[in-house]
Amino acid sequence: MSLPSVVVIGRPNVGKSTLFNRIIGEQAAIVEDRPGVTRDRKELEAEWLGTRFLLVDTGGWLPGGSELDEKVSRQVEAAVQQADLVLFVVDASVGLTDDDEQIAQWLRRIKAPILLIANKADNDRRENDRWEFMALGIGEPVPVSALHGRRAGDLLDEVCRLLPTGMLPDEEPSEIPVDEAGDALWKMGDTPPPRVAIVGRPNVGKSTLFNRLVGADRSVVHDMAGTTRDAIDTLVETPDGPIVFVDTAGMRRRSRIDDSAEYYSMVRALRAIDAADIALLIIDATEGVTSQDQRLAERVDASGCPIVVMLNKWELIDDPERRIEIETEVHRKLYFVGDSPILKISALTGKGVHKLRPVLQESIEQYHRRVPTRDVNRVISDAQQRQPAGHGLRVLYALQGATDPPTFTLFVNRELPQTYMRYLERSIREAFSFGSTPIKLRVRKRSGE
Repeated sequence: MSLPSVVVIGRPNVGKSTLFNRIIGEQAAIVEDRPGVTRDRKELEAEWLGTRFLLVDTGGWLPGGSELDEKVSRQVEAAVQQADLVLFVVDASVGLTDDDEQIAQWLRRIKAPILLIANKADNDRRENDRWEFMALGIGEPVPVSALHGRRAGDLLDEVCRLLPTGMLPDEEPSEIPVDEAGDALWKMGDTPPPRVAIVGRPNVGKSTLFNRLVGADRSVVHDMAGTTRDAIDTLVETPDGPIVFVDTAGMRRRSRIDDSAEYYSMVRALRAIDAADIALLIIDATEGVTSQDQRLAERVDASGCPIVVMLNKWELIDDPERRIEIETEVHRKLYFVGDSPILKISALTGKGVHKLRPVLQESIEQYHRRVPTRDVNRVISDAQQRQPAGHGLRVLYALQGATDPPTFTLFVNRELPQTYMRYLERSIREAFSFGSTPIKLRVRKRSGE
């Protein structure tokens, strides 16, 4: 299935993300009543009356602004080059602006069809104001209020009319399974592809690494902290199968979050962590492990997914003694993540990034691993023979009840001490080579014992 791409563009603060959310049917993009909130491209599947398409939200096109504005504009232009339909959004409450005319001049040179949308047409008077946008030479404006949903159905009817069928030759439409959030579950065998979340403090190089891993400039990279606002995910085909890489916003302490956009960025980053199969914790090697890095590692560890620690900007440290000091600091301050792999990389130059692939595959395999019940009981029995719990305490039976992370249920005659539980966990981990993958143990007391 090849879905047609519908790209939403316009100058800043005309309601592009509000329209994106209206069409998707959920609060998928961060919306705030000020320009510059959206920076990266966000893509989600949308559907209207049986017609499915890929909807792409973009930042405000504003060439000639700051360096960050220019990078956001390049993201918009890259999205338009791949579009099957462009939704050019203007603000009916403000009227025609010079920026609108500049965008229209650029759009006249592209090949994709363009649908002009006069947003914020909240009443009949505002709908009549749309006619001044005919001067753009793009066509008749379609009035809509993305915030209130006014004429949203008429807009989607027009979108579907202008779209190509989106089907590859000799293919028939088929149902694609979706998760609770409505996201497509791309198949790799019988399971969706693993999700790898890239997390860390602001300005440690997450988006630079994300772009290198996906092989394209999907995220805006700038040396200003907080450039990434939303969680951006991209499906990448690798020699080991498809992987979804998720770029997240940098997370600071709640006390330092001073606006709503940053707060919602943090919420989306936390959701990405909870949904991830593995997390890449990016640490700025030039700064070492900070207290915020420790708190973030604890949050990721609590989510139950494996962690790969990546010391970025390693090439900037020339002093061998300083390098040894940083490695020691990582083991000391992040002791609770166990034997998590530690990679020294440069996201900017790509040095050391190639070492991630085998580490990812091993961690993902461990995260999804299922152990036969007879083998679990054999390991538990051997562990109890080597070191009995004492006082008549014992595990009667054990099995693996779930994966992602591996979860084992122990049926006992009486409650076991925590120290003995840790001993059993270590025995299971070593016997089945779970490495640094988190393991959960659940205890159930056998009735009648």
